[in-house]
Amino acid sequence: MVRVTSLFSQLLHHFPRTEFAALVKKHGAERGAKGFTCWNQFISMMFCQLARADSLREICNGLACCLGKLNHLGIGNAPKRSTLAYANEHRTAALYEDLFWTSLNRFRDQGIIGGKRKSRFRFKNKLLSLDSIRSFV
Repeated sequence: MVRVTSLFSQLLHHFPRTEFAALVKKHGAERGAKGFTCWNQFISMMFCQLARADSLREICNGLACCLGKLNHLGIGNAPKRSTLAYANEHRTAALYEDLFWTSLNRFRDQGIIGGKRKSRFRFKNKLLSLDSIRSFV
């Protein structure tokens, strides 16, 4: 049986739900929340970063296009713009700051980042880097 998971799902595997739930409980971030959880907000904001969305409309419409695929991420349906805006305005950012630091420490402990390389990395062939600047007329 072939199992295929999306890149987004693979990225979310680095953020264990139990660890996230413990941080939510520590900060009391879902106090008074009615249906839109911190996990939903986290996935929405992660989608925003990966899709380079500029507005709430882009986030919500982008998630709405993936409705059938959202169940494996832990979201039943895409959030509405007003719900996401309210959550972004009223929920504390300290939860996500703690999530960053705990994830960073876990990655360092596992040797995923911050470890010394055994040998220096080199490209076999010459590397050319191109940069383009768009000009608007």
